[in-house]
Amino acid sequence: MSKDNLTAVLHKTKDLRLEQTPIPEIADDEALIQMDCVGICGSDVHYWQSGACGSFDMKEPMIMGHEASGVVAKIGAKVKNLEVGDRVAIEPGVPCRYCEFCKTGRYHLCPDMKFCATPPIHGNLARYYKHAADFCYKLPPHVTMEEGALLEPLSVGIHACRRGGVSAGHSVLILGAGPIGLVTMLVARAMGACKIIITDIHQPRLDFAKQFGVDHAILVKRDANEADMAVKIHELLGNYPDVSIDASGAQATVRLALLVTKSGGVVVLVGMGSPELTVPLAGTVSREVDIRGIFRYVNIYPIALSMISSGQINVKPLVSHHFSLEETLEAYEIARQGLGIKVMIHVQPRDTNNPKKF
Repeated sequence: MSKDNLTAVLHKTKDLRLEQTPIPEIADDEALIQMDCVGICGSDVHYWQSGACGSFDMKEPMIMGHEASGVVAKIGAKVKNLEVGDRVAIEPGVPCRYCEFCKTGRYHLCPDMKFCATPPIHGNLARYYKHAADFCYKLPPHVTMEEGALLEPLSVGIHACRRGGVSAGHSVLILGAGPIGLVTMLVARAMGACKIIITDIHQPRLDFAKQFGVDHAILVKRDANEADMAVKIHELLGNYPDVSIDASGAQATVRLALLVTKSGGVVVLVGMGSPELTVPLAGTVSREVDIRGIFRYVNIYPIALSMISSGQINVKPLVSHHFSLEETLEAYEIARQGLGIKVMIHVQPRDTNNPKKF
């Protein structure tokens, strides 16, 4: 095993460095992973640019990365589900397993959750990283390492659609056509949504959504009138959305979701925006529109893997840019500028661990 453990460490706001760190020592229930693919998430960019994301503040240097896949290099004495050489996707959050939330199946709400690259927990953008073995999932031979890394954002989309109760025949509005909005669109279609509208302020993202077969893609101008937007959405759908999913977090999109969703429908809030928003709550309540938040995902990784493995969902086109670990700063800059959909960092040479034909 190489002693090289080049690692991307965020020391402070806008100070991301590549440096050598010690190779982790694993516990009996852990696996040492030789990392392969690590995607850049919007939260990574937030930490890099501002030192915070939502209510999470970075107070000391932190290793970046949480959308990841790799190859098992070593296993602890008690590990039964993995073997050295297994290609795995890494579910980045490891709960305590003992609290009320863990015992009732909602481990994502565990107060002692240790989530990669969420202060003060280090991430996995390194040559080697250790992780709880039971939160590593073997990839079938035909599934690529990039797809393994994309299980993380896909899991968010699946959790959002499940929280919204998306099912056959539903009309769905998705606000925000970034990576999370796009995977949510793919999941909604796979779950039977008959009509899907997606909105965004960037035309290239909407053009990308059209390639995936969205029914309608609406470019929203920053000074758009929300009443006019509501009319346009209703006209395009021919009815009101049964489920609206906000993948932006902006006040304007949350307001629009609450205004346009049908009476008795559901609004799911995925995007993490300002701590406080001004929204049309009275009208929403009087129409019995349910407002449901989501926080990451829970018990979803196996579902996400199954949907990719079976071909039900194709996430490969989402990867717009490829960079080596040594090019991490350039990769982050591309992600910051919003020039791509999903920026992927290859810790090992690209395709090293991929199936020969994919």
